[in-house]
Amino acid sequence: MQQNLAQNTAQDITRYIELNNWIFEIKSIKAIKVEKYGEPYSATANLCINNDNAFVDGVMTRDQMDLDQEDYVTFMALCRKLGIKKVKFDDFTNQNLFTRQTEQRKVKIA
Repeated sequence: MQQNLAQNTAQDITRYIELNNWIFEIKSIKAIKVEKYGEPYSATANLCINNDNAFVDGVMTRDQMDLDQEDYVTFMALCRKLGIKKVKFDDFTNQNLFTRQTEQRKVKIA
């Protein structure tokens, strides 16, 4: 499943919606980690988008655990679908703030 998320770019997501003479841009996303929508979630994060860059912060988990590799792959897959080239993660590990920055490879921009 992890590999499918990272490589599935066939259905890219547009970052804006046009209605009448308005354009609505997706600039912020709240992410929740849950098996089924509506159930209690185990983690939450915020994703802010600016041009081809994304910033992931506000990561909180119910059990105080850090994000794992599968979580990062999932965030990168979403960013790839949105045409984002650089992703910066702010996270707390053992009560210390650290920043992880990555660049997308093979980014398809709509």
